[in-house]
Amino acid sequence: MAPAHFRFLSATLAFLLLISAFATADSDSWYPSRHGAGDTLGAINFLSPEKVVQAARLVTTGKTYALGVPTGPKSPAYGPRRYSMTVLQLDDGVGQPMAANRLTSNDDLLQTWMGIGSQIDGLGHLGIDHYYYNGKHASEFVTVTGLTLFSIDTLPPIVSRGVVINMAAHFGKDILDAGTVFNSAEIKAAARRQDVSIEQGDVVLLHTGWLSIADTDPARFMAGEPGLGEDGARYLGERGVVAVGADTWGLDAMPGEQADKMFPAHQELLARQGVYILENMDTRELVADNVQEFLFVLGQPRFVGAVQAIINPVAIR
Repeated sequence: MAPAHFRFLSATLAFLLLISAFATADSDSWYPSRHGAGDTLGAINFLSPEKVVQAARLVTTGKTYALGVPTGPKSPAYGPRRYSMTVLQLDDGVGQPMAANRLTSNDDLLQTWMGIGSQIDGLGHLGIDHYYYNGKHASEFVTVTGLTLFSIDTLPPIVSRGVVINMAAHFGKDILDAGTVFNSAEIKAAARRQDVSIEQGDVVLLHTGWLSIADTDPARFMAGEPGLGEDGARYLGERGVVAVGADTWGLDAMPGEQADKMFPAHQELLARQGVYILENMDTRELVADNVQEFLFVLGQPRFVGAVQAIINPVAIR
């Protein structure tokens, strides 16, 4: 081989190796997380007793708001998810009561997806090419009988300052159209309009008005939604919020900004930032009462190995 050809091939090989190195570095740049390579809790690390005390000072009237919606067989649900309740009795239901005090009873057997209705998405829910928060590969923690990392039962209660950002009002509408995307610029502008800050350790709820059509037009509700864009998710994650929720079924705008991407805000929040996602949050009463910040309380159910969980967090003003 001629020296010139050899030099050309060597230079080409070096260039390709350099490009490969850059690609690898870029793909790995989102982990390890800022909470350490071994961390499995993500943004929950920003919670603290001091933050709870600060949030408790927001309570002035004692009024409580249920942020969860009723979950049942008619709840709009993503993909194959469904809900089925069976009520059981200890006998055939008409037999003799038991004991001298004539005891009768009912039990319930629930068959459901955990990600239905109002829900929390854990850090093991959605990843990037089988890599999840902190670069954990699915092979390290996913089993058919439950997650061995990131399970919902390992999370402490989430008690912090809650903030509701009225994105519908920012766009001058009661209900945003499906496919309406809001990013950092829109979130910042809406927060300025409300004169409210977004701080480290907060739980941020985004009001779009979309939940209002869930009961009257469930097909339209599930066919698309207004929502968060990738840049908006990155902004909230970098602010250090613990969780981001919305009054929509999937948080991301559908259809999104780029037709070839699916749930990019989910990827940014869960995988890259370790921020939890709250879906189908009922923010209507908060907005009607012009509540902008509140004490947020969530003691999520502790199902061992669970990816997600049905929840009913409470706002207290």
